[in-house]
Amino acid sequence: MRTDPANSSDPTVRLRQNTYHVERELLSVETLEVLTKRSEKVEVPIQDRLKKHLECSQSKAKSLLFRFIPILVWIPKYPYKDWLLNDIISGLSVGIMQLPQSMAYALLAGVPPAFGLYTAFYPVLIYFTFGTSRHVSIGTFAVLSVMIGTVTERLAPDGDFVISSDNSTNATLVIDIAARDLMRVKVATLLTFFSGVYQIVLGLIKFGFVVTYLSDPLVRGYTTAAAIHVLISQLKYVFGINIPRYNGPLSLIYSAIDICKALPLTNIATLVISIIVMVTLYALKLLNDYIKSKSPLPIPIELLEVVIATVVSANCNLTGKYGVDVVGSIPKGLQAPVLPEFEMSSSIIGDAFAVAIVGYGITISLGKIFGLKHGYQVDSNQVTESHFCIFPDSDQGNTGIVLGNGPPCNDCSLSLVQAVLASIIIINLQGMFKQFRDICHFWKTNKVDLMIWVVTLLSTVLLGMDIGLAASVGFALLTVIFQTQLPTYSILGQVPMTDIYRDITKFDTAKEISGIKIFQSTATIYFANAELYEEALKKKMGIDVAVLITKKKKRILKLEKKQKKMAKKEKKAEKKQKGQSLNKEKQVEHTTISDTLENRSISVNMDMEQPGSGPEKHTLESLGLQKPNVHSLILDFSPVNFVDSVCIKIIKNIFRDFAEIEIDVYLSGCHWSIIQQFEKGEFFGKTITKSHLFHSLHDAVLHCLAKHQLPSEQPALMNGHPSLSHSQNQGQEASVSTHMQCFFQ
Repeated sequence: MRTDPANSSDPTVRLRQNTYHVERELLSVETLEVLTKRSEKVEVPIQDRLKKHLECSQSKAKSLLFRFIPILVWIPKYPYKDWLLNDIISGLSVGIMQLPQSMAYALLAGVPPAFGLYTAFYPVLIYFTFGTSRHVSIGTFAVLSVMIGTVTERLAPDGDFVISSDNSTNATLVIDIAARDLMRVKVATLLTFFSGVYQIVLGLIKFGFVVTYLSDPLVRGYTTAAAIHVLISQLKYVFGINIPRYNGPLSLIYSAIDICKALPLTNIATLVISIIVMVTLYALKLLNDYIKSKSPLPIPIELLEVVIATVVSANCNLTGKYGVDVVGSIPKGLQAPVLPEFEMSSSIIGDAFAVAIVGYGITISLGKIFGLKHGYQVDSNQVTESHFCIFPDSDQGNTGIVLGNGPPCNDCSLSLVQAVLASIIIINLQGMFKQFRDICHFWKTNKVDLMIWVVTLLSTVLLGMDIGLAASVGFALLTVIFQTQLPTYSILGQVPMTDIYRDITKFDTAKEISGIKIFQSTATIYFANAELYEEALKKKMGIDVAVLITKKKKRILKLEKKQKKMAKKEKKAEKKQKGQSLNKEKQVEHTTISDTLENRSISVNMDMEQPGSGPEKHTLESLGLQKPNVHSLILDFSPVNFVDSVCIKIIKNIFRDFAEIEIDVYLSGCHWSIIQQFEKGEFFGKTITKSHLFHSLHDAVLHCLAKHQLPSEQPALMNGHPSLSHSQNQGQEASVSTHMQCFFQ
């Protein structure tokens, strides 16, 4: 009675019911090119390509218009009935939160709070028209605020605006705050302009892929370090103390030291206000998280605290009685847009590029997350970076106009305590500080990512936001290089009854094939690791190739010396034979001597020819050396993505060296681009042809078995190999067809 495989208790029985059968000729690259003709690429003249790109048709103009102004595409399709109410509620929620946050983040950027309000308004209108993400909330951002504040403090420090000083013991400095703020706004405006220009240029040349160099561990480590910068910068407002702001490497350390020294001068009223605001804000945020599922609108916690603090400060005269610092007046209405001043361009260009890249990277990362979640695409080249700066701006990508420091109108006094804004900033950093949990996560998952995270954090904290970013990206790229220099090298064996090959040290069922070594590297081979690849190969082979080649050369040299000595003896014998042949008087003796010499000459010649086999090539066995138990070496090139001139040179050396010790070398799994690079690099020649390259690893294995061992001599191919049918036609090479049964779970 036959058991139903589907109901069998033996898993191997059920496993082996899923089989496939293949019967074909072995396919080397040379054979494959005959079967599949290479398509000929028609080279289009450059003038025709330029003409095609520059021509303007109605459809092309319409496509470009829709591409650069996406609102024209989606606004006609907008589902008003389904989305409009929810979008209005979401907009109100975000807008209410943006009001206090934007003023608070303006302090980080070193500009008056009013410019934070402008930043919360204009970028939303611009991104609404030109952006492609439906869910990214455009506005102020702590990381960019700190980066911009670093530039404004460097180019417009307080020391440049001292209008008077007192030389007494209690020396104080009087700073022209209006002039300082005016200069800082000019710096921030110019920085915004150039960051926008960078974004336009990078978008036009399709340079959106640059964000790939900002890996997730790098971004998270960078934002965590930025949170530390923000925290240290706001402590002076929390304690009500005055300390200078430093720039450059170790500026954070200097600021922390100054804060510790100035703690005895803490304004107690300011500290109490800060503690009350932070405690209530944190508690209300926890409450907000609890009720957000039940209420469509969140509680505007920050706005409520700003209003309450302003009322209390105005009625209690906290500034006059306790010396509590307040924000001061905020201009009413919008200011007229003006062009930036370009005198400081040379000092800002580098910082603008860093701001553009960081802002772009964070924005597109969030946009892609939302796009994947909700099923739409985000154009990585359609981002205008200046939308995220903490100062007034308009769409630099289209008008080139940035809002500057226009004349204020109808000022309204606002007695808002600066400590309240600082407390709002610090509490809102809790999400970034939670990223310290990444240390445990990356420790368990990926040590390299952990190194990137830690190095990014330390370099940004110690060196500053700008230098730290460059150092972090450089280190991240170095990790990629180091990983390609330290790949996993392995010897592969065949999984029985399949055409699958696995590392014999990690898979017990994978067994080596007698006489064949299959070598694989998990990385691309190029100039940085090509020599390491060659060293690892010779080590895995278990053969000291260099020593064996040296011994072979010494034996050949010794044999050649021996042959030269034999040749000299032969010449002497010939001369002696000629001298004896002149003796005509003794004919009988002459004949006897001639016969004897002839036999001796033949004997010498025979002895001479045997060691060197005449013109034939010297073999290890003929030289008395032990021949390796491997006759074929297969290099698995399936993980290789590209090769360079150094790689080609190393592979040629491998072919040459192993040919010296009578081991055939083959390549398998080469991608078509690799073969093209081999052709351009003059890899193929008389000794290395495309017949040494095989379509698959299994093709190469079967070729080696057919070449060095007839089926009748094989011990059933290790009790699990596909069977071979070997046919020999007169004047033709043997062809091998495979019969495979491959099993899948």
